[in-house]
Amino acid sequence: MSLEREIILLQISGEDKPGLTATLTGVLAKYDANILDIGQADIHNTLSLGILFEVEKGKESAPILKDLLFEAYELGLKARFKPIPAAEYTKWVNMHGKNRYIVTILGKKLAASQISRVSDIVAKQGLNIDNITRLTGRIPLDATNDQTRSSVQMSVRGTPKSKAEIQLSFIETSKDLGIDIGFQEDNIYRRNRRLVCFDMDSTLIQTEVIDELANVHGVGEEVSAITEAAMRGELDFNESFIKRVSLLKGLDESVMRKIAENLPITDGAERLIKTLRSFGFKTAILSGGFTYFGNYLKQHLGVDYVYANDLEIVNGKLTGKHLGEIVDGNRKAELLKLIAQVENLHLEQVIAVGDGANDLPMLNLAGLGIAFHAKPKVKENAKQAISTVGLDGILYLLGFNDFYIGH
Repeated sequence: MSLEREIILLQISGEDKPGLTATLTGVLAKYDANILDIGQADIHNTLSLGILFEVEKGKESAPILKDLLFEAYELGLKARFKPIPAAEYTKWVNMHGKNRYIVTILGKKLAASQISRVSDIVAKQGLNIDNITRLTGRIPLDATNDQTRSSVQMSVRGTPKSKAEIQLSFIETSKDLGIDIGFQEDNIYRRNRRLVCFDMDSTLIQTEVIDELANVHGVGEEVSAITEAAMRGELDFNESFIKRVSLLKGLDESVMRKIAENLPITDGAERLIKTLRSFGFKTAILSGGFTYFGNYLKQHLGVDYVYANDLEIVNGKLTGKHLGEIVDGNRKAELLKLIAQVENLHLEQVIAVGDGANDLPMLNLAGLGIAFHAKPKVKENAKQAISTVGLDGILYLLGFNDFYIGH
């Protein structure tokens, strides 16, 4: 063979077993070959291993290939070799300077049609998929949709023809196929997020507390109508807040305690916050609801900060008034910025999660804003959305793997 420098791609497939990589790279080491790239995947105990190596100028490649074939045969593997022209390799190296993005697909179960549609959108935008990683554990055959969640992560490279167009395509695909699709720039901030700020009502808990209070007080329908209009962005939040609180006048304080003790925690919330805490994240509740219930969740879940509204209580009964400044959408954004400053964090390191129109200011301010089971207007204006699984779906947008965080 030629004594010019050679670049060769070794492709190995077959049944996985311990020691394969050590044996094959040992052959390359014997001949002082340089490994330019290496990648391995194991699907259902079937190995796919690729090694791109360089035979330096003045050395023969034939003995290396012969030894690799022999070792592969002994191990019961199939081996293929592909010579790579230097110009092709140089072009591939230069691609590494291009933009990188992460596409996260999330759902109860993932079908071929869903992954196919997402891959097609990526390809039409001129992006190349570098690798695909499964983030969730393997799904038992007898598992029901209520018991499962499935997520894969694609690392893609290139410059999209249109970021707005690819985002719109992902939104439409999410609606059509019942999955969530995250699209994020793969930069240093994505790998170094440290603060998560949550809305409370209909986000950390599966209810609107003010509606619960109103139902007990006999003004449920009236308050609920105002709440829904405010969440849709049809009413000014502060005005609607004052109206709703005024309807609670005379409610006994003991009702608040009973409701707090029975708050319906959102699926995945405890797993999410436990994981975040174990990895050093700070968490905050920024709520247009009430401090009384935020403090209960702070203690129950281990949240670091709580900012919400205080109800005035006199002689054990609500007066129908609040104390202090109302925590509305703009105030939530201000508080998010304040906590980031206290924690010495860049705003790109902050995640905000919410479901209502009054959450949009903080969702848009944070480096990663997530609309969680949100109203249509909120989903359309947020950077990311989760609608198919619980709050722990956020872990997959952050790149966490079930193998490391448990189930």
